[in-house]
Amino acid sequence: MPLTDTQIRNARYNPDGTGNRLSDGGRMYLQIAQSGAKYWRMNYRFNGKDKTLALGVYPDVSLAAARKKRDEAREKLAAGVDPGEAKKAQKRTQRLNAENSFEAIAREWHAKYTPSWSDGHKDRILRRLEVDAFPWIGGKPISDLAPPDVLDVLRRVEKRGAIETAHRLHANIGQACRYAVATGRAQRDVTTDLRGALPPVQTEHMAAITDPKQVAELLRAIDGYQGTFPVSCALRLAPLLFQRPGELRAAEWAEFDLDTGTWEIPGERMKRTKQGKAAGGAHIVPLSSQTVIILRELQALTGSGQFLFPSVRTKDRPMSDNTVNGALRRLGYDGATMTGHGFRAMARTILDEVLGIPAAIIEAQLAHAVKDPLGRAYIRTAYLPQRRDMMQRWADYLDQLKAGAQVIPIASAQ
Repeated sequence: MPLTDTQIRNARYNPDGTGNRLSDGGRMYLQIAQSGAKYWRMNYRFNGKDKTLALGVYPDVSLAAARKKRDEAREKLAAGVDPGEAKKAQKRTQRLNAENSFEAIAREWHAKYTPSWSDGHKDRILRRLEVDAFPWIGGKPISDLAPPDVLDVLRRVEKRGAIETAHRLHANIGQACRYAVATGRAQRDVTTDLRGALPPVQTEHMAAITDPKQVAELLRAIDGYQGTFPVSCALRLAPLLFQRPGELRAAEWAEFDLDTGTWEIPGERMKRTKQGKAAGGAHIVPLSSQTVIILRELQALTGSGQFLFPSVRTKDRPMSDNTVNGALRRLGYDGATMTGHGFRAMARTILDEVLGIPAAIIEAQLAHAVKDPLGRAYIRTAYLPQRRDMMQRWADYLDQLKAGAQVIPIASAQ
């Protein structure tokens, strides 16, 4: 008699061996193991040999599903195909497809071809693929990947307004495809057919205040900040130092020599390639007398720890990357008006257009790649005396703005 779901559900292993194999017909049966596991099996004969085909484990494979598998196996037998060998072939194909899937090859490319990138850059690329590509095309054999498959992925990103992310994802998918071509697992990079399919990225510069009168108002607002003292110091130091927000918030006391007025940011904390971080040396930031005064005040509070600006939750980490921006919001400056990164644009603009500092000196202080007329990169101590003078002039100029001195509008500065 055919089995029933109730009979299967209530079946238990019998130590004396009887009743541990329940037949359902068509040579399919349920085998009950000593552990209590229940296995679907089907006996069959092919080319004069008796064989057994595994059909799955109950309850993962229900009675109805097992019968369907049995019927499919009987159809193969009628067509002269060994269902056991067909199952093995299918598993081999699935394994090969998995090994040559877009996700497998993209991860292989990422592991082999990104060691020169910074850890943060590598993590962002992998995260981008994991979130926006792998769920949709990760399991597809890369040789079967077609332009519409990739375009569907990119359109999902585009629809949420992340146009720049869509372009970056397009580039990353293309890099993985070209790696597959180079390793003989794909015929071509299908992303080349999608050039022009995405709208162009609208470049948006970091919000920054560059008009001297507005800078004066901002500096006076910063002096009136009512938050914690470390955050107040971070706000006051940001325009004086104009380094990248991440470099300032993670600054460590061991990097500072207040007697000589110098801050040396280790290469591994700079925005560089991995090789640049390892071999580029520290970035030297001369400190104005005003900056040293603020740092000595702060040192009395946080100088016994590692960081200038420790997290409010633990001294083992610096403050979060949103702290300065959050403080600016409390002062009434929204993200479209001023950001922590905007102090760099503020300094670059006014140093050039108002104070007349040569661009090469400014760029060197901003830690941008600067080369001489022969194309040689300047060393880390390039223009150091000039930069020290510039940093003091800049601090004095900011003091004058705060005091309400007459300022030269940028529009008329020559």
